[in-house]
Amino acid sequence: MVTSQVVVAKIGTSSITDHHGDIQPHAVAKFCGGVAALRQAGHRVVVVTSGAIAAGLPAVGMGGDLRPSDPRTLQAVSAVGQSRLMRVYDDSFAVHGLVAGQVLLAPLDFGSRQQYLHARGTLERLLELGVVPVVNENDAIADDEIRFGDNDRLSALVAHLVRADVLVLLTDAAGLLTADPRLDDTASLIEEIVEFDAELEALAGGTGTARGSGGMASKVRAAKMASWSGVRAVIAAAAREGVLADAVLGVPGVGTVVHPRPVRMSARKLWIAFAVASTGRIVVDEGAQWALTRRNVSLLPAGVVGVEGGFAEGDAVEIVGPGDQVFAKGLARIGAADLARVAGRRSSERPDGMPMEAVHRDDLVMVP
Repeated sequence: MVTSQVVVAKIGTSSITDHHGDIQPHAVAKFCGGVAALRQAGHRVVVVTSGAIAAGLPAVGMGGDLRPSDPRTLQAVSAVGQSRLMRVYDDSFAVHGLVAGQVLLAPLDFGSRQQYLHARGTLERLLELGVVPVVNENDAIADDEIRFGDNDRLSALVAHLVRADVLVLLTDAAGLLTADPRLDDTASLIEEIVEFDAELEALAGGTGTARGSGGMASKVRAAKMASWSGVRAVIAAAAREGVLADAVLGVPGVGTVVHPRPVRMSARKLWIAFAVASTGRIVVDEGAQWALTRRNVSLLPAGVVGVEGGFAEGDAVEIVGPGDQVFAKGLARIGAADLARVAGRRSSERPDGMPMEAVHRDDLVMVP
């Protein structure tokens, strides 16, 4: 008997649109058929899909080489494309007797505990009702520029949110390869990753196609996020027959499998580590680095030797050791200008009203 699992399946723009950016109904139908097969096997599935912007561009006469780059136009186009995209999903799932439910999220939603719980409650109730949640980034009203790889990161955050067992990242490639197959005909599939290193991440390369915003690099980052949150991730080809079922069953060679780390990171720390952009750096001495990495303490101004950037209270910052290597990330409790004035001083020497911690341990996460 197959154990029921919670699966998050993410598919990218280039896998469901043609070179003009038009939605390919047969590609969506194939993907939805795979989701339906998982449902039939007793699994619960959340879909994360890209494609709203690509679907909207032809409708407003901006497809092909006329793709705009300014955020306001992209946001407006996504509003046109989202309904078109959902119409195809509705029709494709209806063939299998399934109902789809649209859920629009953004990575920053995960920074608020209240928003996080609202999102979890909605997704869990949809699954209880037998609905297939179809998640996309809320591009149309995002208050930040539409960013590279957001839906890949979003899928990893959703996997954490719904306590998923498996995250499947579908793309145009078979998985992470040992080299670029366009340049090296000996390139082969990396079937398993237990721990990431710089060499592995370098193999992922840069961005994807003109229609998509991701690429293998963002898939690898998302798989790493999933691993850190205790979720097994699989990067595989959307065109492979039975890819979703094989990924969930763990069939050898289905793609690149990234094994989960034994310790699950909290949602807040996962968001800090991977979803929110850093606006500066805090350089610390050797003693502070040792205390932060070994004793799970807060960063105090006494251990700070340098401040870089114009970050404000509440902004994300990287923590850098004496070797100029980033080893942690957190949310600053003291702005850059004030922290620079008290750097190296004891807590008793700080001005009245200034927080004791430069970064509190609850807002601090060690990063590889």
